Amino acid sequence: MCSDKAIEVTSLAKCFHIYSKPRDRLKQMVAPRVSRLFRSTPKQYFREFWALNDVSFSVKKGETVGIIGRNGSGKSTLLQIICGTLTQTRGTVVTHGRIAALLELGSGFNPEFTGRENIYMNAAILGLSRKEVEQKFDEIVAFADIGEFIEQPVKTYSSGMTVRLAFAVQAVIEPDIFVVDEALAVGDEKFQRKCFARLEKLKSKGCAILFVSHSAESIVELCDRTLLLDHGQRIMFSSAPETIRAYQKLIYAPDVEKDRLINQYLQEDKTMGSRDKKEQDESASIPNSHSFESFDSGLVSESAIAYPSQGAEIKSIRILNAKGHQVNILQPGANYTIEVAGKLMTNFSGIFFGVHIRSISGVVITGQRYPEEGKFLEVIDTGKSFRVDFSFKMDVLPGSYFIGGGIWSSQEPNCAHRILDAIMFRVVPVNKPISFGYVDMSTKVPNAELF
Repeated sequence: MCSDKAIEVTSLAKCFHIYSKPRDRLKQMVAPRVSRLFRSTPKQYFREFWALNDVSFSVKKGETVGIIGRNGSGKSTLLQIICGTLTQTRGTVVTHGRIAALLELGSGFNPEFTGRENIYMNAAILGLSRKEVEQKFDEIVAFADIGEFIEQPVKTYSSGMTVRLAFAVQAVIEPDIFVVDEALAVGDEKFQRKCFARLEKLKSKGCAILFVSHSAESIVELCDRTLLLDHGQRIMFSSAPETIRAYQKLIYAPDVEKDRLINQYLQEDKTMGSRDKKEQDESASIPNSHSFESFDSGLVSESAIAYPSQGAEIKSIRILNAKGHQVNILQPGANYTIEVAGKLMTNFSGIFFGVHIRSISGVVITGQRYPEEGKFLEVIDTGKSFRVDFSFKMDVLPGSYFIGGGIWSSQEPNCAHRILDAIMFRVVPVNKPISFGYVDMSTKVPNAELF
């Protein structure tokens, strides 16, 4: 293996035996021996489930590789084999150096032991002497920041406290390979930022990092390359933004399209000779580097809620780009129009229109109304159709969002019609972000002077 490689996985496969009934396990143990006595072909009482099948990739020292895929795609199985807690059916895994892992919340902790006792036990498992642990102990406790609970049994900890201590132990010992499997999702925002800063520090010292997350933003921010798995297969192994785009296209595609996309990505992954060649091959399905704008018919909101119509009806909400084309895959920093169209079925003496953009968690990020606050469109006759255009500069950070809209009256009933989460859109990552949260406030790359 090359000296710059921390991990090399070659033709890795893992098969599990699935039994329909508990007694079939016993039959499977006995039947082959009986069959050998009578020189007959033994019956098989299980079915094979290949959690991984012919997966190959490598990770360089100081590189962060993300692993993404739908639930059941084989991510956790892969990490367990790399860490040595699970044995592969075939293939090889070669690693260089000490491996630290957060595979499962609380894994490796004895719930009856105190936090202090678990620190010493975990560090010993990772190969540290008691003297080395004592030198690192105060740093571990400070990083975990769980106060007096360090002297309490781990079984009394909350999930957040458990992951704080687990991460502190694994990260502070400065491993050569660090594996993180979604464990940070239970931590609060402040702790997550501290963890990401620690990961960057480890990376700068040559630590190879494997990072599993369902957060596209975290993958793009942290990872140099990303591996996409589906049903145990390697679908793509490329730059983080490129792989994230393929993954999001796959998970939102209609069922009839998923097999076609998987076959397309598999073929591209096998035949690509360079990044430029790959981008050229994918131009029909993934927008080019000059404009990522497109319309994905599979990107449909499943959380839309329409209020009862009370004299008006919104018939459509669309996002249009500068050329007037409908899009839902948007480019950061570009200008767009949200078009709301419908019909009024009764007379109104005063109405206004509004739209809002919400995050996946339901937070309202921004919105607009027409006319402005305190004003209304006066005397609207029945039977009128309407179309209202709201202009936005897409300054939200990469991610998935929802747009809803409504019509409100100055008289009862106040809400003539409203639709929450009417449409879904996605802002694609272009480069590694320098902002975080929801809104990109940067106008240029930060500059620092030391004096």
